[in-house]
Amino acid sequence: MANVTVFGAGSWGTALAILLARNGHRVLLWGHHERHMAALAEDRNNRRYLPDTGFPETLSTTADLPAAARFSSLWVVAVPSHAFRQLLETLRPHCSPEGRIAWATKGLELETGKPLHRVVGDVLGPAIPAAVLSGPTFAGEVAAGQPTAMTVASENIAFAGELVRLLHNDRFRAYSSPDIVGVELGGAIKNVLAIAAGVADGLGYGANARAALITRGLAEMMRLGTTLGGRPDTLMGLSGVGDLILTCTDNQSRNRRFGVGIGQGRDRQAVTDEIGQEIEGIPTAKIVHALAQRHAIDMPITEQTYRILYEALPPAEAVTNLLLRDPKPETSLD
Repeated sequence: MANVTVFGAGSWGTALAILLARNGHRVLLWGHHERHMAALAEDRNNRRYLPDTGFPETLSTTADLPAAARFSSLWVVAVPSHAFRQLLETLRPHCSPEGRIAWATKGLELETGKPLHRVVGDVLGPAIPAAVLSGPTFAGEVAAGQPTAMTVASENIAFAGELVRLLHNDRFRAYSSPDIVGVELGGAIKNVLAIAAGVADGLGYGANARAALITRGLAEMMRLGTTLGGRPDTLMGLSGVGDLILTCTDNQSRNRRFGVGIGQGRDRQAVTDEIGQEIEGIPTAKIVHALAQRHAIDMPITEQTYRILYEALPPAEAVTNLLLRDPKPETSLD
């Protein structure tokens, strides 16, 4: 039995805390809203995000950040990407020599475009064992004990193995990988493509268009991912194409639902408010578009999604722009 602190009491952080506690570990779930955390403690349930799943006995909650940091030397972070660096800076004084950190946050740092493992290095130093948890995982299904698989990526093989053992059970299969860059990029880029797929569905287009967007979106993910150091086999795995298929095809995806609303012509803020949770693909589209320009990588779906979000391009015009591009041979990376 291990002690684990999970930072972030949204749907995904809560689901991971439930999973770890079900596996017999002592888990402390931290969130920054005192009222919310008090309600979780009283109800033994996260009624806002996962109302159908009660907390195991070994799961506790707190809004006391120093206490959460002291509870365990193993930290799992599940906060939105825009809050990632700030949380690490707050935690830094509490990091012990035995400290290890994993994160389930999907995205890139908005101000710098850095992948999150580099943010960890910036704030906590290069010596701390670090890992990213990613893959085709909806929080509700993990909390409900539905069969799920994910990737645990770390350059520290021993730490990856430790996390796999902590997470693994007869309903949840974890795979290890040394390719932290590929896993992070796959988990970030797929959110942009999920918005694009949702836009197409919101416009009333059919399965043909959705399949084409997913397939050509994968080509864009491969181009940028391999250019930045990710491995092709990683991007063709759970944290790449697996997560891409999941988020582009199921309405449990916040990014896809947001895209559907935009495609239907609804007000952007109204759709965002209705979803009521972070939509990582919105800021990520800006970062990925900038990276594509910086490295001269052709990413037309990403470009049109960026223009919809940041230049008020009508969605139907964006689709026309894609269809009117010059014909070219289809290869895996062109």
